[in-house]
Amino acid sequence: MSFTDIDLARLLIALAVLLVAAHGVGALFARFRQPPAIGEIVAGLLLGPSALGAAFPDVQHWIFPAIGSSAAALGAVYQLGLLLLMFAAGAEMRRLMQRNAVRTVGLIAAFGLVLPFAAGLGLVAVLGVGNFIGTAGNEAALILVFGMAVAVTSIPVISRIMHDAGLLGTRFSRIVLSVAVIEDIVLYVILAVAIGLVQARGGEAFGVPTALNIHGVTQNSVYHTVVAVLFLGVALTAGGRVYKALTGMRQPLMRRSPVAVQLLWMLTLSAGALALGLVPLYGAFVAGITVAVATDGEFVRERNALMGVSFGFFIPIYFAIIGIQLDLIHDFDVVFFLGFLAFACVAKAASVYLGARLSRENKFMSASLAIAMNARGGPGIVLASAAYAAGIINQTFFVSLVMLSIITSLAAGSWLERVADKLAGAGPHAPRESAEVSGKVRAT
Repeated sequence: MSFTDIDLARLLIALAVLLVAAHGVGALFARFRQPPAIGEIVAGLLLGPSALGAAFPDVQHWIFPAIGSSAAALGAVYQLGLLLLMFAAGAEMRRLMQRNAVRTVGLIAAFGLVLPFAAGLGLVAVLGVGNFIGTAGNEAALILVFGMAVAVTSIPVISRIMHDAGLLGTRFSRIVLSVAVIEDIVLYVILAVAIGLVQARGGEAFGVPTALNIHGVTQNSVYHTVVAVLFLGVALTAGGRVYKALTGMRQPLMRRSPVAVQLLWMLTLSAGALALGLVPLYGAFVAGITVAVATDGEFVRERNALMGVSFGFFIPIYFAIIGIQLDLIHDFDVVFFLGFLAFACVAKAASVYLGARLSRENKFMSASLAIAMNARGGPGIVLASAAYAAGIINQTFFVSLVMLSIITSLAAGSWLERVADKLAGAGPHAPRESAEVSGKVRAT
């Protein structure tokens, strides 16, 4: 496909418009202490069929064409933004894991993940898959995504909210972030399995699944579950050492640009995950974890340089493009969304509250944990966008999942802003020690 001057003009204009809108609305949200990533999605929403497309459809279609070379190039930027977002999320894992309040973290993670997931499976069994299934037509993958949509919690969004509220370093924040780490790892394992099922069943699989002649729902489920867990396990045990050994070699690339080495590592693990039949974003996520483990404070400037480019350009555009994909006029089922919102929030909050109470947290702390962990943020949006791109869910359910992430993140932020002072010194479970969390966590 040739790339003409008009295609290049459309691409450059689209990128410029997306960048200005994403940062502008994101900054506005940040000013009111709301997650900038939500503002970036709203910026895309204003540029999409719900606003600009409704008022000036010809302008919207010219800047953001659905097909053609410029659309393909914009899609490549979108995919790279997703990989960099997952790499950044993985890099945050080591810094956010804490060894405090083991009993509370264990019970909340168990109840707050298993029960909502089971509730989601029960709901989709009652409603049926017909109203949600995407073009891939894979019911098993849809069921997994539906369950995780109810159970997921966002690390970056809730981290930024607690940062702005002055709660980072408190016992409350350590509990929330420790549980969220566990939930996010489980989320990406299940997402890798779900997309692997679609790729294998749809005849698009290559690499190991094709070589082993993996077929059928049962074989695919077992294969992708085992491979996803093994991939993470090997990365956690040996990946950091391998990466450190590579950076220790005096090869020209390391001397010239450590940032390029990190990018190469991310791309290699992403491609490796794809060859194994897993989703590439899972490889990028694992790559981020291994880099964080290997460097452990080293190459901070290089990592910050990579994150600066990622959060300055690629990731805001990724979130803005998600907003463009939302058509609230034609694909937003308000009745279903309100019901799903209520169900998901009650299922998640009740499960977290139960786990907290069983771990002997007081009612106020338990309620605050339940509300905070309802924020689905970036992981919920990644779940929705990846599942929609793979054809697991349809447009209507995609819109509902993104809106669920937006509303729950805003609600959690509003609550924590109100009760921040009380949480900082709440009752018998007030902070027993000072713990400083270095750096500023980006809201995704």
